[in-house]
Amino acid sequence: MSNGEAPDLVCQLDDVQGIVDALTSVRWKKHQDALVELSEHGIVLVVEESGCLQAKVYLKKDIFHLYEYGAEERPRFGLGLGLFVDCLNTFTAPACSTTLEIRYPGPDMQLLLKSVDPVDACIYAEIRTRIPETISWDNFETTVTLPVSFTVKSAVLKEAIDDLEWPGSSIQIMLNPVPPSVSFRSEGHGDLQIDLHYERTDVLVAFQCDHQVSHRYKYKFIRATTSNIPSSVLKDNRGSKLTIGRGGILKIQHLVALVRPGVHHHVDIGGYQTPARVAYIEFYVKPEEEDTVNG
Repeated sequence: MSNGEAPDLVCQLDDVQGIVDALTSVRWKKHQDALVELSEHGIVLVVEESGCLQAKVYLKKDIFHLYEYGAEERPRFGLGLGLFVDCLNTFTAPACSTTLEIRYPGPDMQLLLKSVDPVDACIYAEIRTRIPETISWDNFETTVTLPVSFTVKSAVLKEAIDDLEWPGSSIQIMLNPVPPSVSFRSEGHGDLQIDLHYERTDVLVAFQCDHQVSHRYKYKFIRATTSNIPSSVLKDNRGSKLTIGRGGILKIQHLVALVRPGVHHHVDIGGYQTPARVAYIEFYVKPEEEDTVNG
């Protein structure tokens, strides 16, 4: 980009720690390449592994207090996720919030980060970007008009997945409409099954299934969906939504609050305090095998 050209994007936000938490939740190994797409609606970051696990972080434009988008087409670029998170971490402060400006592209197609209201010093970083790799799959579809899904308290989901590590290398997820319940089962060195019943509303927040469903997934991919979930999500314990789509593809959704304590929240119809700004995290996991139970 020449000095006279307007950038594709200039945006500012004041809760850098929230962005770090959201991006860390999809960082399941030390070295990961990420694809970033910019649009008039916000920023999307995508990472994937082995064509079987994919994660997306949605940073919608309304989480930024400034979002100036000037590109004619949606720019895409690649970068190292770990490097991006480490750079963002330099802009976090324990006692106060630093306003961060993100600008793309720089003179050599860099991603530029800068603090805009420093008290003592200005922090500035440049991240070299590269031509993005093609995403190998992006075709999640629900199978019917009534999607098979359930919402479980986030802390319960993480605890269940952690407990299922020792028996074997895969997890079977089973949904039964009568009585409405979800079972997580692992076999191998041992045999462990965890049952969650919809009547226990403190565990299962929502349940939607009209036929028996069963799919098996690699444990390491399922574990990646909760292994780095932010402590704020576990503390709020609002709920993570799991949906099984066509071909058994599992979608797991988390919400990460981007508002610091003391900032106004509004209450939703379920009685939960909903942060004014959230990042949406989605994981997609392909099954090991086809349906073992037909509804």
